[in-house]
Amino acid sequence: MVLTTLIDKQDTAEIIRDQIAAILAFEVANQKTLAIAASKDPALWDLKIYTERSNPWEQFLSDNPDPTPIVNVWFDNESFDKTASNVVERQKATGVFNIDCYGFGISADDGTGHKPGDREAAFEVQRAIRLVRNILMSAENTYLQLPRGTAWDRFPGSITSFQPAIDSQQVQQIVGARILFNVSYNEFSPQIEGDILELLSVDVNRTEDGQIVVEADYNYPLP
Repeated sequence: MVLTTLIDKQDTAEIIRDQIAAILAFEVANQKTLAIAASKDPALWDLKIYTERSNPWEQFLSDNPDPTPIVNVWFDNESFDKTASNVVERQKATGVFNIDCYGFGISADDGTGHKPGDREAAFEVQRAIRLVRNILMSAENTYLQLPRGTAWDRFPGSITSFQPAIDSQQVQQIVGARILFNVSYNEFSPQIEGDILELLSVDVNRTEDGQIVVEADYNYPLP
């Protein structure tokens, strides 16, 4: 026996990865609008959002780099809870999504002293982490704005800083930080499709002592 349906869909893990990125992109634009309305510099609420990139921070190494912090959302792993699943169609899963943020700093003298690039990069990545965590953990995003029953919950597992490297050499003007983001959801698999009955009739009767007796008459479709 083989499957009779084409597997032409995304798994829930893929949907959630893309939804995390979409929420961040949408809310960054909204935060910039709110900043302008509050007479603040919108650049302080700006982020560049990517998914599944290996080294998005390499653009900081160009001759005229855009200093906007970078956020990269990528799927890490998925574990399954057999006790909360069924063996036929639904597997309860917890997915781990890494949200990597990168800050870039340029050493400069601002008239009052020297501003080291590595420290400025650390401040920038911490600003990015602050925005990402607050956006995703806001009440509006409890279920990641997905259809009811898609995502059960979401919660950050940890935040860890790191130093990007090229050929084992750390890049001094770039600092990274990772939010390990956990989301619980259901994964579904194709099901066996039963035969459609051509005829189904049911007679419900009661015996003298009140017992209900059901008689069913049904036929399967002819081959």
